[in-house]
Amino acid sequence: MRAGLIVTEDISEPDEFLRILVRLTGWAKSLKAYDPLDPNGNITIRWDVMSWTPDGYVAVVTIFNFQQYRHIQAPGWSLEWTWAKKEVIWSMLGGETTDQGDCSKYKGNVPYCCKKNPTVVDLLPGTPYNQQIANCCKGGVISSLVQDPANAASAFQLSVGAAGTTVKTVRVPKNFTLKTPGPGYTCGPATVVKPTKFATPDNRRVTQALMTWNVTCTYSQFLAQKTPTCCVSLSSFYNDTVISCPTCACGCQNNATQPGSCVEPNSPYLASVVSMLEGTVLSFNWNLVVQHPNFDNLTQIFSFNYKSLTPYAAINDTAMLWGIEFYNDLLMEDGPSGNVQSELLFGKDASTFTFEKGWAFPRRIYFNGDNCVMPPPDAYPSLPNASIRWGVSRFSLAVILLVLVLHLGLF
Repeated sequence: MRAGLIVTEDISEPDEFLRILVRLTGWAKSLKAYDPLDPNGNITIRWDVMSWTPDGYVAVVTIFNFQQYRHIQAPGWSLEWTWAKKEVIWSMLGGETTDQGDCSKYKGNVPYCCKKNPTVVDLLPGTPYNQQIANCCKGGVISSLVQDPANAASAFQLSVGAAGTTVKTVRVPKNFTLKTPGPGYTCGPATVVKPTKFATPDNRRVTQALMTWNVTCTYSQFLAQKTPTCCVSLSSFYNDTVISCPTCACGCQNNATQPGSCVEPNSPYLASVVSMLEGTVLSFNWNLVVQHPNFDNLTQIFSFNYKSLTPYAAINDTAMLWGIEFYNDLLMEDGPSGNVQSELLFGKDASTFTFEKGWAFPRRIYFNGDNCVMPPPDAYPSLPNASIRWGVSRFSLAVILLVLVLHLGLF
């Protein structure tokens, strides 16, 4: 299928041409934020006004991660917005602003934050209980919906002053910006919705917020980082050649000795996904999304969690993989020792199975939500000229003797 855009407007005038160019640019950006493997995935920020105060209100802000496989790692999220009027924050629980701002006009009671565009971050684990609320204090880390749904949300509470005190006088903030910790997410405007309802623990009573508005944020890898963050190398038992990452797959950042190389050249692994990270990382959580035509015949997987993703309804060719908690869910160090690995065993379907044209290898791999650079199809390990015929009725294939190898300092 080929997508196209036909412009039939008269663009003889330069100003009209610029207007059309701006519209086309916006159209292209919207496409970059669309994820075909998770078409409904997004981060939703819900702002619930829970009570009125003499000069404003108390609200609980909850960040929900509705993405199947993309999570937020340390140092975590930060959320910025612009107040509609001259609102201030009197106090907070479960989060903190990074800058108090200029509160010099206040005497006696000084607000917690007077900035027109405050930036809020999550509190750290171990925060005293009297400063916590539910779903707070995880250092800004939010799990993906599939990997750990119980930890796929983060929340904080704030008391807002110099604001409206009724549904009709409250003004919704604008210009929401979510960083995780860098760019990548684009947030739409706040939209007032039906007030959120809350059930008591015994489900015998339902209460509701006084007012609620939502903000939806979508992710674009292009906005997050211009150069890829991971690449894939391939090898096989029927070919001695190790197919390394494509030349300059990672942007060739300050890599004079092996320009474009993102993996160890003598890597023995059938397929390895290598993450390139800037700065010092002590440990971080990981996941993979793998597209392969034979996931319908997956018989066994070792050492990893597995969940089938079906973005194309009945076609089962996409799977999410992640580590087992307290065993291999974290990548702990740089270099060859900083790896986790697994074997995936597939049954042989005689009607589809082949060694030719790279069929046995993954079509695409995502590491922590980012699309990895694959070798070109014509570079995949090929069969020898005098290849043998396989007569077994069942074929077990370690498609990913998976290695996630951290290579720090490439930037």
